[in-house]
Amino acid sequence: MTLRRILLGATALVGAFVGLWAAAWPESFYDSFPGLGRVWIAVDGPFNEHLIRDVGALYLALAAASIAAAFTRGPEPGRVVGVAWTVFGIPHLIYHAAQFGGMPVIDVIGNIIGLGGSLLLGIVLMLPGPRIERCAETRIDEKESIG
Repeated sequence: MTLRRILLGATALVGAFVGLWAAAWPESFYDSFPGLGRVWIAVDGPFNEHLIRDVGALYLALAAASIAAAFTRGPEPGRVVGVAWTVFGIPHLIYHAAQFGGMPVIDVIGNIIGLGGSLLLGIVLMLPGPRIERCAETRIDEKESIG
């Protein structure tokens, strides 16, 4: 299994965890995300079922794209998925970082690890693979176009 597939698996797990919870059980997500007695969503404003379900759908779409890319040959699909996670992750992290004031330190750390981690996964997915991997994929693509 390549590193890219492992990273895609990690993004798929993040997307499925957040997405299923928010889309299927929006009130529970609002009241108790991320779990373990911590509350990050309810402290940010009134409950909005539509918004929570839309966020769930967004995460499920990112998870689906991650899964699809993991089952394709070559790095390009994974890089495209990395772009999507990065484009989503940057403003998401910026927004939450601006809301850290008054938040318990454990929640600040959790936000940075959670949001920064998924952003980092997206950035790493965008990077080109090792030279050997790229050369092998080029040879496979050349064989397929010839034969």
